[in-house]
Amino acid sequence: MSQFKSRFGIDIDGTVTTPDTLIPHINKQYNTNIVLDDVIEYDFLSAFPHPVDRKEFAKWFKENEGYMYSVSHIAKDAKKILDQWQHQYELIYISARDTSVFPITQKWFEDHQVPFHHIDLIGSHDKLEAAKKHQIEVFFEDKHDNAVMLAEELKIPVILFDTPYNRKAIPNNVVRVNNWLEANKWIKQHF
Repeated sequence: MSQFKSRFGIDIDGTVTTPDTLIPHINKQYNTNIVLDDVIEYDFLSAFPHPVDRKEFAKWFKENEGYMYSVSHIAKDAKKILDQWQHQYELIYISARDTSVFPITQKWFEDHQVPFHHIDLIGSHDKLEAAKKHQIEVFFEDKHDNAVMLAEELKIPVILFDTPYNRKAIPNNVVRVNNWLEANKWIKQHF
């Protein structure tokens, strides 16, 4: 039998890291001044005051993602809460990041002393199969459609970290929280 009470699936970007952590890099590259409140869709380009070539943006992002991930800011209280959870719950990070940035991702976790039991970089936003494979019992996410799909398909609670880009309606088993302290409070009440 496992030493852990439950298995948690945890997204990285916008969940463990702050949702605005990539914005300064984008602003610098594109000489703009977007803030998180401008990003009302899960698509930075939707917030731009002028059209940007999507292929050019994707190429720039791919070339710079390793660096941006390596300097990402950790969300307030995330480390403190994850430190508390690591002995009770199995912490499995499931991210849309590409496997090519695995060494950078693992180093970031180690440098920030963020506990993990497993990191799964799946290279797409479809986290359903990874969540099934790891038998996830609660998922922590910032992307609205991921949260809804995981909650509906797996019949598990999904903790959705509130951001301007995920404020559409949610089913009952998606729980909107403002921060890690609220997430922890919900876990304490239900797990």
